[in-house]
Amino acid sequence: MHTTSRQTYLDWLRIIAILGVLFFHSAMPYVAEWGWHIKNNATSHVLLEMNDFLHRFRMPLLFFISGTVSYYMLQSRSGSGFLGLRFRRLFIPLLLGILVIVPPQVYMERVTQGYQGNFWQFYAAMFRSGIYPTGNMSWHHLWFILYLLIYDILCAPLFVWWSSPEGKKWLQKLDILATGKWIYGLILPSVISHAFLARMYWETNDLIHDYAYFPYWLLFLVAGFICIAHPRLMDSLERNRRSSFTLAFVSIIIINYFRWNGLEPQHGWQGWSGWAYTALATASAWMWVFAIVGYGKRYLNRKSRVLTYANEAVYPFYILHQTVIVILTFYLANLQEDIGLKFIFTVLVTFMISMSIFHVLIRPYGLMRLLFGMKPAAKRPGTNTNATQPALPQPVIPLT
Repeated sequence: MHTTSRQTYLDWLRIIAILGVLFFHSAMPYVAEWGWHIKNNATSHVLLEMNDFLHRFRMPLLFFISGTVSYYMLQSRSGSGFLGLRFRRLFIPLLLGILVIVPPQVYMERVTQGYQGNFWQFYAAMFRSGIYPTGNMSWHHLWFILYLLIYDILCAPLFVWWSSPEGKKWLQKLDILATGKWIYGLILPSVISHAFLARMYWETNDLIHDYAYFPYWLLFLVAGFICIAHPRLMDSLERNRRSSFTLAFVSIIIINYFRWNGLEPQHGWQGWSGWAYTALATASAWMWVFAIVGYGKRYLNRKSRVLTYANEAVYPFYILHQTVIVILTFYLANLQEDIGLKFIFTVLVTFMISMSIFHVLIRPYGLMRLLFGMKPAAKRPGTNTNATQPALPQPVIPLT
């Protein structure tokens, strides 16, 4: 048996994951030790701990869910139709982001570094400046969209085959992973490969030099596709949710024991302790994803009007939110206010501004929906689609 109808818990989890991204990016100007585009005049180690925790699983969760989305898209499309849809939903918003959404972020950062010109002078010179960080052309937080597009292009032949009768028969060979605790065997390729690669290469999000993290994110996407294509695997995640949460919780306690006591192996250290530590961190990310998906499947598989609206909003919201954060914190950074108050203000105002832009300027208009990767607006019931024919009176159906 294979899943053919969309599971609403996955939509809820995507919305929750994007809200996590909102909290993460809203905290970045205020966290200690980590650099960012705009930094506050004081920083917080408490917010650093929050972001360190969120960073371990927020993107893995998004890529896992994106794998399930790719599966559903292929159920009613050919491989070429799938790629055409992904191009429209991903490349067009990425191009919009590079040309329109991201430049204000880079401009604000350059102003804090001493740039004297106005935005239009900056924008005119941006195309001759080269690639960020030395130049000013960048995709910034939209790297996720780029990676997702590349992954879907690379994996399309495999995904199409897995969606075919022959491929589905092959997936049945994974039945062993759906029994007992064998589902955790799904993480082994990622844990082994990332334990070695992440000790040698930093996360760059630049596609070209992201030697450790490009395959890392990809394996979450593939796992999401496999799990939704083989429902018994998803059932196993639900059944083992408590075990996953226990392992996730214990792993984060061990990781933070090393971090807080100065025992964390330095980047580049390739001895057994460095590899073991990175393997633990990788396994921890998988456990958090498995736990969240398992609990989501158990408790969030329900529809609502809020879900319908939020599911439309979540993608444009993701595209917009970081630009709003950078502009806000550009003006907040030098104010002598409590860091916690600034953080709360940044979260709330970013949410309100981004949602207002979506509701007023994006959602009602077909062109804006296209530019932000949304589906065309659904036709309202009773809309007359034939302009040459008069509309007939509609029968009144009693509500029961």
